[in-house]
Parts: sequence; structure tokens; C-alpha cells
Amino acid sequence: MIQKQARRLQAIFLASDVAATCAALLAAYVIRFETVWPIPLGPQPLSNYASLLPVVFVLWPVVFYFHRLYQLRRDRSSIDEALAIVMAASLATLLLVGLLSFWRAWSFNRALLILFLLLDILLVALGRFAIWRYLEKVWAAGVGVRRALVVGVGIAGRAIADKLLDHPATGLKPVGFVDDDASKQGEEYRGLAVLGTTADVRALLERHEVDTLFLALPVDAYRTMLGILKDVGNEMVDIRFVPDLFQFVTFKAGVEDFDGLPVINLTQRPLEGWNSLVKRTMDIVLSALGLVALAILLPFVALAIWLEDRGPVFYTQERMGLDGRLFRILKFRSMRVGAEDGTGAVWAQEGDTRRTRVGAFLRSSSLDEVPQLVNIFMGDMSLVGPRPERPEFVREFKEKFPQYMLRHRVRAGLTGWAQVHGWRGNTSLSKRVEYDLYYIENWSLALDLQILWRTATRSFRDENAY
Repeated sequence: MIQKQARRLQAIFLASDVAATCAALLAAYVIRFETVWPIPLGPQPLSNYASLLPVVFVLWPVVFYFHRLYQLRRDRSSIDEALAIVMAASLATLLLVGLLSFWRAWSFNRALLILFLLLDILLVALGRFAIWRYLEKVWAAGVGVRRALVVGVGIAGRAIADKLLDHPATGLKPVGFVDDDASKQGEEYRGLAVLGTTADVRALLERHEVDTLFLALPVDAYRTMLGILKDVGNEMVDIRFVPDLFQFVTFKAGVEDFDGLPVINLTQRPLEGWNSLVKRTMDIVLSALGLVALAILLPFVALAIWLEDRGPVFYTQERMGLDGRLFRILKFRSMRVGAEDGTGAVWAQEGDTRRTRVGAFLRSSSLDEVPQLVNIFMGDMSLVGPRPERPEFVREFKEKFPQYMLRHRVRAGLTGWAQVHGWRGNTSLSKRVEYDLYYIENWSLALDLQILWRTATRSFRDENAY
């Protein structure tokens, strides 16, 4: 029933998006050809642009789907949704222009397509926000809401309650919990009370007009769960089982089909499939553009390094990347030759005497990291991700922080969520791990662009770059 409710809402949003896009195309035509705007070659027939509608019906939903606009998450802010709409509409329009460049039946008007893009973003956003406001009012009034009872008030049960309370788009409203722990009777969590024990489930279904039952019991409560299933199996209620595996889950678990057998993957890779392709494409394009744009600057930096002590310009170091694989990171040399011969691998400190004068400037401005664009282009790194560490440090850190190695389930980055929040260099490792895992869990293209922008605006004033 949850899936049916979600699919209805997805269909509503899809219909709204397509209708808004068609309206934007028509409005763009009217503005371009039916107003006083000068038309050097004369107006084009409306039928030319009407022939694009079948393409719009297919292309826009596909692009919007891959931008997660049909994953109805109410924890996403209006700004995030608006940004996703801008990116999706822009990409869809670019793809449409690409198709038109191969379609020589008629020439399209560029001004009209620009107008169409702007109007499409505006109308799609207005349509979506209007739907959300309407749904919130309807659900707040209790119309069309199904009632849910959660069995178990542990970690899994509270997680289910959080999801239902934070995601009203499911159309499910939790009425409370049941639990056999006597110490929990009468407790409340986010306004939801423990209404009784598992023996009371059948009576509570009728008393509270419950439509959906969530079983969120611990693994060792197997017999209790079987008893509940036997007791309510013949009732007209949807039953959902939530395995209490939170102590084992490292990232969002996923259900896989293994020749008809459902298998829960507890270590699912966060960036797979389309997401991985999008991120890697962005890395290749932007790293190549960066190398070309900086081609004039880099020789001068190299010359300054060489003139100071006639030593090597570049410095390579072994780091650990995706899936624990080792690679050689490339940097402009910022320290004296043989700086670690007597000390071994140590953290750089503020006022570190091992730095050269040119190196001090390079590190404070982060210019020493620029050669890593080559690592990114070659696939060893990504523009955004957890910063890679030396194997010596990794062996030490993974013993202190059990979740540390989860950082290696994605490519290491030139910059990251931790770095733009100041957790760079010799700062709190636990905070860096926390911010890195948040980034991996919540990855999106918009988040990557936000991190890149914040990195660009603070690179020359980072007090932890030494």
C-alpha cells in the first residue's frame, strides 16, 4: 500500500512536470512570435514546435527521474528541489537541442529555446510547490491518511516512526508503539506513546483503525514475531517487516534479487550505476578544463620551486584510495628534499620548518594540490570526496575509529565536505570521519557543486592549510 501511495504521487508529479513543460513551450512560442519582438526571418509555424511534444513526453520524465525528482523526500528543502529542477530542465533542454541539431527538417529559434528553458524551470517549480502545499494541507486535515502501528520501540522502531513523521508523502500516520518491555510502558517518543504489549496488537488494530503494521523487533524476538503474525494474519491489514540490523549496517542497505531469493546487502556501495557515471564524467570534464585553464600558470609555479633550491618540482606520495587500493598522489613540492628522512611520516604542523619559502605560499593557497587534477583525470581520485591518507596513518586510524575504512568505498577527493567545514590538516579526526560519512550517505551532484564552490571561495584563506 505504501508503494501504491508513492506511485500515485509520482504519477501526479510526473503529469504536473509534463504539463508545465508543454505550457512553457507554448508560452515561449507566443512570446517569441506573437508579440512585438522583432522577427527578422518571420514567424515559424506552431506545428514545428508542436512536433516536439512527443520528445518532451519521453525526455523530460527520464531526465527528471535520474535527478531524483520522483524520489518524494520531504527532508529535501525547497532550495534543493529548486536546484534539482534547474539542473534537470537544463540538461533536458541541452539534449533536446542536440536532437534538433540532427533534425534538419526545420531550423529552431534559439531565443525561443532560451525562453522555453526559463519558463520551464519557473512553471515546473510552481507546479511542484503547489502540489506539496496542497498535500500538506490535506494530510494535516487527516484526509486520505492511513494509520500505522509500530511493534517495537527500539532503534528500528524509532527509525520507522521518524521516517513516517518526517515523510508525510507516504500518506501514513503512526498512532503509537507496542513493546513487551515493562519499563517502556507509558513512554513517549516524538508524541507517540507505547500503547501496550504485543499481546494487545489485535485489539489495537481495531481500536485505532490501523491499516499498516510495522514489525520492528530485535533479531532475538523471532518467536514473538511469529506469534503476532499468527494472531493478525487473517486481519485486513498490511504487514511490513523491518529487520533490526542497524548495528551491522554501514551505509544504506539494499535488497538484491539473487535468483529469486531476496538478499539484504549491508555494505552497499553508495555511488553505483548512473550516479557513478555522472560523477566520473564531471571529474573528467572539469579536471581537463582545469589543466587547460592553468596551463599558463603551472610553468611559473614550477620555475619558482626549482629556483629556490634546485630540487624536484613535483612530489609523489603513496596514498590509499577507492577500495583500499594504493596510488601515487601528485603534488608540487612544498618541503625541503628529504624532509622526512629523520622523522618518518608525520603530520605537517603550523610553522613547520621543513617547508620552503615557496612551499609555504603554495600550501597556504592550496596551489600545491593543483597537480592532483592529473590523478583525477586518470581515475585515481575525484574532485570531491574524502581526502586520501598515507597507508601508515590509515593503519593507525582504523584501529581508533571502526568506521574509518568506510571512507574508502568512494574515490578519494581533491576537496570534501570535511575540508570546507574546516576539518583539514592536523584537526579532529573523528570530526573528519563524521563529515566524510555524511557526504557519502547524502551524495548528490548539487552537493558536489556546493563543495566545489565553497572550496574555490575559501582556498586562499584556510587557516588550517599549512
